[in-house]
Order: sequence, then structure tokens, then C-alpha cells
Amino acid sequence: MMRNLSLIAGVLLLLNSCSSHFISDKTFREKVASDLALRESVLEAASVDFDSMSLTTKEREALEFLYAYMPLGDIVNREPSFYLDQYRMTCKAMKEMPWGKRVPEREMRHFVLPVRVNNENIDSARYVFLEELAPRVKNLSMYDAVLEVNHWCHEKAVYMPSDRRTSSPLATIKTAYGRCGEESTLLVSALRSVGIPARQVYTPRWAHTDSNHAWVEAWVDGEWHFLGACEPEPVLDLAWFNAPASRGMLMHTNVFGAYDGPEEVLSVTPCYTEINVTANYAPVVTTNVKVVDANGNPVKATVEFKIYNYAEFYSAATKESNDNGETSITSGLGDMVVWASRNGKFGFAKFTAGKDSEVTVVLDKEPGYTATLEMNITPPKERNTIP
Repeated sequence: MMRNLSLIAGVLLLLNSCSSHFISDKTFREKVASDLALRESVLEAASVDFDSMSLTTKEREALEFLYAYMPLGDIVNREPSFYLDQYRMTCKAMKEMPWGKRVPEREMRHFVLPVRVNNENIDSARYVFLEELAPRVKNLSMYDAVLEVNHWCHEKAVYMPSDRRTSSPLATIKTAYGRCGEESTLLVSALRSVGIPARQVYTPRWAHTDSNHAWVEAWVDGEWHFLGACEPEPVLDLAWFNAPASRGMLMHTNVFGAYDGPEEVLSVTPCYTEINVTANYAPVVTTNVKVVDANGNPVKATVEFKIYNYAEFYSAATKESNDNGETSITSGLGDMVVWASRNGKFGFAKFTAGKDSEVTVVLDKEPGYTATLEMNITPPKERNTIP
């Protein structure tokens, strides 16, 4: 049976590598084309004309995917040739690295190809990183290659707090320091340069202490693993924040473009899809929310899920309830406040994830409402897992 499964997997990989399309799914190609059409005036103003370029089918589809979702500033600040070169460098890495053919199309499209990680200035780091890293990792397993790339990043930069947002990968190397957001941007860029899918993960706020953090997840042979950026360890899924993460209420990542992966979608913007990855770190449950007006009628409203941190209730995730007034959140086990608002009316309620499977929020308050409320907020229990 295992031999048959291996044969099937090999055939699927072969079919994927032989596909004449960068996006093999016709429905998703149509989705990209539709989203790209919304930017027609911007592309015209920036003199972006794919018809004037000599492109293969794959190159054109890759550029269309990038231009459909990149920030508008990136459209006007870089020539199309820059993004074409980025795609060709991605193809070079996927061809030269031993794991290149094992990376599925979806993971390559969303977690290898994109140049931008956060709000950094984009640069030509992919050229530099591939040239320096390829000899160090080409004979390693994918697992060991992730560790080796992180060691390389540790050689280049150390942690230093900074209020500036956010230096580019090459700028971080030049200064030799960065905060967690910059170190993780560096590591994600380095991993992508050698064809390893990677994403920057955030906890908007820890649920047990006044702080937040950013780190990295890397895709290794079908599974996502985490690691502290520029913090070398002998194995994956090990970092100083193993214990804090086990108490996390919410961890998320912003995925470039329209993304159809298995994770819960928290929000969708013209540039990225925000997904929930809390289950990679802590026990999670789904809490259902119902929003109603003062008469008990369902309301389609903006729903914010708030974590107590820095002496405030911070909105860690924002969703919209449907026509039936319903939405939900998958989170760690602990106390949160859900806040809903619509047309000047608002309401809120505390719930305990893991205890309250459902919570109702009544929009019975208006601006000017004041009250003194007593609330006990219990953070999640620590369940530290060490590999």
C-alpha cells in the first residue's frame, strides 16, 4: 500500500512539474484574472503591459498573480522586469534544490515566490542569498536545510530592539541587527531564496504578559514547523517561546494573495489573506458568536475579539457576522472579550474559550455609554511542549 501511495505521489509531482501553467487550477486562474482586472487603471498608469513583454505562459501567469495582489506602491516603485527576475530566480532555486519538486504548487505560489514578507523595502536579496546559501544546503535534507539557513541568519544578525519599521533583508545584514520582526523577515526571505516555503508568524498580543512576538514557520515535506528567527537550535519546533506559545490565544500570519489553504481565514484584504495558525502551538477550540439587536433580531456586524494586554483589551482579530448574526473564532483556552458594532450601536461580552461554546452579544449600547465593570481575566494554562 505504501509503495502504491509513493507511486501516486511521484506521478502527481511529475504532472505538476510538467504543467504548462504556473497556476494549474483554471478556477484559480480566473480568480487571479478577475482580481487583476480591478487594478487595470493602476497598471496602465504605471505602464505595466504584459503584452509588450516576451513571456512564457508560466511567466505571464506568475506576473499576473504577483501584480493582482502586491501593494500598489510596489507596482509603481519597481519595473516588471524586477518581478520577472524574481520568478526566474524562484524557478532556478526549485530546479537546483533537491526538494524543489516536492513543494506543492500552492505552497510555492504563496510562500516561496512572493518577494515581500512584511512592510519592508523590497530588495534583491534573493540573488545574494541563493548564491551564498545554495552550496551550504544543497546536500542536506529539507529539515536540516531549514536549520542551516537559520544558523546562517544568526551569523548575519543579532537581536536589538528598534522602533523603526521594517528594514529590508539586505539592510538587516548590513546593520547586523534587528528586532524580531526584522529577523523573521530576514529568515523568511533566506528560506524562500532556496525554495523552502516560509511564512512570518505573529501573536498580536500574548495572553499572559504585556508583549507580542514574531517568528517563522517553514514547510518541510508536508508539515509546517516553527523556529525562532536567527536563534539557532539543534531541532525544529524548539525556541525560547515554546512555553509562552502554549498559552497563546491567537497566532496568525498574512499570506500573499487570495489563499485557499486548510487554515481558518480571519480576514481577506486586496493584498493578503490573514489565517489562524494557533493550533500549531496550543490546544484550541471554536467559540460561536451570535450578534443580535435589543429585540433579539440577528445583526450583520463587525465583530472584534479582544485579548487583555498592556492594560487594554486589544483587538487580536476582526470578523464580520453573517446575515444570521453568526460568526466564530478558533482560539487558545482562556478568557477573551468579544465586541460587536453596527450603525453606532455596540455591545460586548466576556467568554471563556474551552468553557463557553456559544456567546451572544446584544447591540444595546450607544456612544456616551459609561459603566464600571468588574472582570476576572484568566490567561490560558501553560502546556509547554518540547520536541
